[in-house]
Amino acid sequence: MKVAIIGAGAVGQLTASFLAESGISVSLVARRKEQVNELNTKKLTRINVDGTKTVQNIVSTTNLTSVPMQDLLVIAVKYSHLQQLYKQLALLPSDIPLLFMQNGLAHFEEVLNLPQKNIAFCSVSFGAQRVDETTVRHRGIGLCKIAVERGEQHTFEKLLQLHCSLFPVEMVSNAEQMLFEKAVLNSLINPLTAVLQLNNGELVTNKQAFLLMENIYQELTEAFESMEHSISFGDVVDLCTKTAKNTSSMLADRLQGRKSEIETIVGVILNKALAKGHHLPTLRTLYHQVLALEESGERS
Repeated sequence: MKVAIIGAGAVGQLTASFLAESGISVSLVARRKEQVNELNTKKLTRINVDGTKTVQNIVSTTNLTSVPMQDLLVIAVKYSHLQQLYKQLALLPSDIPLLFMQNGLAHFEEVLNLPQKNIAFCSVSFGAQRVDETTVRHRGIGLCKIAVERGEQHTFEKLLQLHCSLFPVEMVSNAEQMLFEKAVLNSLINPLTAVLQLNNGELVTNKQAFLLMENIYQELTEAFESMEHSISFGDVVDLCTKTAKNTSSMLADRLQGRKSEIETIVGVILNKALAKGHHLPTLRTLYHQVLALEESGERS
């Protein structure tokens, strides 16, 4: 099986490392030539949860069109970069399966405008941190869920053959619901960690942060009545505990002075709740706080 991954950030690097380790032929498409040169020279290193290191020789390039015909194309860039890729993806053969690994819900309907016959979405709960251009740290084991929205499921079921306890993969039936549930979990964790500058685990051990997380959960369950059946508050606490040492993507963006995915994750949830007549005051306050911090960072 041949897989190309667009995006050499933490998620893309970690996914590439585990796929290559399982025997899959992997190509990595990055935006910057400097990173590509380093990856092709130094190889890709994964620091495992136990501290050991795994090194994979993965062909990297900046040119998507130079990648040979693939059995699967994985898109692991952030939503803001995804906007720049749509035209390129639309020009690819329609029989190349696409798997999208973005957070949030904003891309769901946009992606379905592409001509490809087989399109699936992915939601991950593992912890990943890019250390440098060629090194990624596996910060916590978590499930990789895949849901096919268009086309044949067997195209993506090949990934189930990984049989890797450190990178478990599961097929689920409803892509939009899967993305919604991930966006809810992100809304419960990411903005709090970004504003308070806490790791995920500290949302459980810090009493005031824990109370805020409980308030957000209560607001969400009032707005989305069925949510409580699929995501219990215990599930949220378990996720924080399993990824205790993780720096959330939103906090990482703040620390690096980057624009976060607050709009595509929390903004979409707020709009969905507002359509039902719910304002989610605690979550909305955090939403504006993150935006204010970003605006302040742009001026400094």
